[in-house]
Amino acid sequence: MCGISGIFNLHRSTPIDEALLKRINRLQQHRGPDDEGYYVDAFAALAHRRLSIIDLSGGHQPLFNEDNSVVVVFNGEIYNYRELAQELSALGHQFRTLSDTEVIVHAWEAWGEDCVKRLRGMFAFAVWDTNTRTLFIGRDRLGKKPLFYTVTPQGQLIFASELKVLVGHPDVCTELRPEMAEEFFMYGYIPEPYSAYQNIFKLEPGHTITVRPQSGLASKQYWDLPAPSRILSWEETQYSLIDKLKEAVNIRLVADVPLGAFLSGGVDSSAIVALMAELQDSPVNTCSIGFDERDFDESDYAQQVAERYHTHHWQEIVSPHDISLIDQLADIYDEPYADSSALPTYKVCQLASQRVKVALSGDGGDEIFGGYRRHRMHLAEQRLRDAIPQPIRKPLFGTLGNLYPKADWAPRPLRAKTTFQSLAMNMVEGYASSVSKIRTAERQKLFSPAYHRQLDGYNGIDILYQHAKQFQTDDPLKQVQYLDIKTWLAGDILTKVDRASMAHGLEVRAPLLDHAFIEWAYQINSQDNIRHNEGKYAFKKSLERYVSNDILYRPKMGFGMPIAHWFRTSLQSSLYDNVLSDAMCDSGFFNVDQLKKMIHEHQQGYRDHGVQLWCLLMFSQFMVRQ
Repeated sequence: MCGISGIFNLHRSTPIDEALLKRINRLQQHRGPDDEGYYVDAFAALAHRRLSIIDLSGGHQPLFNEDNSVVVVFNGEIYNYRELAQELSALGHQFRTLSDTEVIVHAWEAWGEDCVKRLRGMFAFAVWDTNTRTLFIGRDRLGKKPLFYTVTPQGQLIFASELKVLVGHPDVCTELRPEMAEEFFMYGYIPEPYSAYQNIFKLEPGHTITVRPQSGLASKQYWDLPAPSRILSWEETQYSLIDKLKEAVNIRLVADVPLGAFLSGGVDSSAIVALMAELQDSPVNTCSIGFDERDFDESDYAQQVAERYHTHHWQEIVSPHDISLIDQLADIYDEPYADSSALPTYKVCQLASQRVKVALSGDGGDEIFGGYRRHRMHLAEQRLRDAIPQPIRKPLFGTLGNLYPKADWAPRPLRAKTTFQSLAMNMVEGYASSVSKIRTAERQKLFSPAYHRQLDGYNGIDILYQHAKQFQTDDPLKQVQYLDIKTWLAGDILTKVDRASMAHGLEVRAPLLDHAFIEWAYQINSQDNIRHNEGKYAFKKSLERYVSNDILYRPKMGFGMPIAHWFRTSLQSSLYDNVLSDAMCDSGFFNVDQLKKMIHEHQQGYRDHGVQLWCLLMFSQFMVRQ
């Protein structure tokens, strides 16, 4: 796990400043505190920061082929590198190291752009082939490893693992992209392929870029979640699930440094720890964060799993009212990011990094097996949408949604307003409503008239409609799982884990997000994923011999923080200072009177605007740094 960056001359006339490359690459030194390396010629300059995990003495980058005509910088792990090395050796390629990085160089020589299809792992890499004058950049299928890029007015392609590296280059345009506020306040992050800046982009998961002098950039998708070739029977699912997951766990246990796992006490992390304990002889190193308030604490469940599998367990109790990290989040994420679980994620990565350099996580279980409450709600709503023709459904439920009061204070079954509104929508609109931090009607109140004119009808839902065009199934659960993987997973979950772990020089591996495992799991019958209103049903049943029912079937707690309470207590004054700062009020994005109204309603207890105010607070942290 490392950080990479580079500069490529689209026109040879532009000299490459090696000193500048070193300076901006060191802005991501936290990603690779163990080593750095550079390569510069007339066309390309590559830079690397290394976190040493495999082949500690021989894995220095940039790394070359036999005659130094092909060079690579790489961030990630290739789990099938030994098998690929054997295959490539049989083709005549000579290996000088035991590093998985060297496999990429020879894979490029052997298979060209198709090399990415042979790699199993998480990666972002750049290969410069001096023979063909080709720069080839690839990102892994799910987007576990980030890659930002831009083209400067001077005709240079700049790329890096983190946005701060590009922003640190004096020729990179840092004009804010107008649509980014609409997208952020809908999603809580800025979805691929966009960033907060006008001309800086994220390479989408499962995509590559090929660049040659005088030819420009050519982007290509090499992987998409394939349509289910067949639906697995219950018997086949139960027979195969654990074995396939165990294989995904096993290939992630290779490391030349101490290795462990996150253990939250939830279903997914407990499953990973249980299988690790079965696969390795030594006790598993486990780390968890506990909270000193019962409503947020799962540490007792984590302790149960640790005791059952005799792990070396480390736990830290923190206060959910600890707000000391808020000011750091903008520096860690580089652009607006509003998942409040970034705070405890940062803390558990900090704890783990004191014991190990690699940690396995349970990320991905909810997306793959239908574990979110909104998945169950979506299925129930979609059954009604299918049963009632839209000409009847839209005016009926639209009217009910308008008339029904917004009852944040009421028990969940009585909060029917958003359900009525969702039933009036189509499938994509209903999904968008369920994942929105701030729904469309509320965003319209939030934004200024001038910003609405600037948007000219643009809505963040347009991104979902683009992905929905790629549906290869009419199964409603699989459709929203597809949208989750294309947006939420890459933009929120994997971004959160990458930045939090890299801030502490920690590598995180996610067996449930192994692409081969996902391709298989996507064929599980949706009725087996959600049965009797129980999410992840097939997964939980397969785990019953590994994890207690008390853990498997208890209500999902999540990894949240008491942000609504913060804004009425410890963050009360700073909320005004930040959300109503000059940077926010003068930005042109907001209806300032609406900002004041939201703060007042929340702090007086009239409404719960906790999520919306958190988004505003995180946005203000970004804006004040511009």
